Amino acid sequence: MTFLVLVVDDEPDVEMLFRQQFRRDLRDNRFTMDFAQSGESALQRISDAGGQSLILILSDINMPGMSGLELLPKAKAARPDVPVIMITAYGDEATKRKALDGGAYALLTKPIDFAALRGEIDSRVATAA
Repeated sequence: MTFLVLVVDDEPDVEMLFRQQFRRDLRDNRFTMDFAQSGESALQRISDAGGQSLILILSDINMPGMSGLELLPKAKAARPDVPVIMITAYGDEATKRKALDGGAYALLTKPIDFAALRGEIDSRVATAA
């Protein structure tokens, strides 16, 4: 079974950064990563995930069009079994409360602590395996 992590961020360099940080895991096929640059694109990828086991959704909060906070309830409705971790450059309490009250599993602030994120992904892979 293929485990999938979906990363949603409108910044084009995010994909390169994530692929670099998780290159060994991706090379070893521990999991795959898919990238969406908008909320709409993310919803399409979630519905297309079909044969892959979607284990985690990481979404930026501030994006043009559909924000991460607007995507959150739609992603949770489509896949209530998949945790969503929100990512923001602005880790203020109001944003954190809004994300967690909306069903987010956690909130990460930029710059991302990739060691902590790796631990979370490892935990999801172990649980799903």
